[in-house]
Amino acid sequence: MNLYTIPTQVRIGHVHLKVSDLERALSFYRDLLGFEVTMMYGRQAAFLSAGGYHHHIGLNTWHSEGMPEAPLEGVGLYHTAIAYPTRRDLALILKRLLETGNPLTGASDHGVSEAIYLNDPDGNGVELYWDKPKAEWPMEADGSLDRILGYGLKYSDSFGNTHLGKICKKDVV
Repeated sequence: MNLYTIPTQVRIGHVHLKVSDLERALSFYRDLLGFEVTMMYGRQAAFLSAGGYHHHIGLNTWHSEGMPEAPLEGVGLYHTAIAYPTRRDLALILKRLLETGNPLTGASDHGVSEAIYLNDPDGNGVELYWDKPKAEWPMEADGSLDRILGYGLKYSDSFGNTHLGKICKKDVV
């Protein structure tokens, strides 16, 4: 088999999730995170977008209506990552999540990006992040990335000296 390299312009277009309760999932992705519904397929499926794209997120109950949440242990989706254009945009959604009492599962400064983590109502992991400018990435002398930083940062709603507090205090006025 010949060596194949994927084109550099390739991107991941959307995620399609099986959910147990479509209205509950819409409350999370539409009402909390702010995605817009672009199409409904009756009461079994919905497609959501940011900025008018046909869909970034698909939700359906075709094989999952009324089922228990996704197990933490086992194979499957680890998380869906949603990229925000600026650090301020990430701070604004963080502020919204804190104000609504939505539980977070973590936060991290990966060196190349900053992220907050939470679960959707079906237990699917969701990462909300922004990419730092490439000039700020931790680079080795040979041009490779330095070790990735920040796994295991603990969430604190105190806005003390935690990573989350630094994002909110600096970027949301």
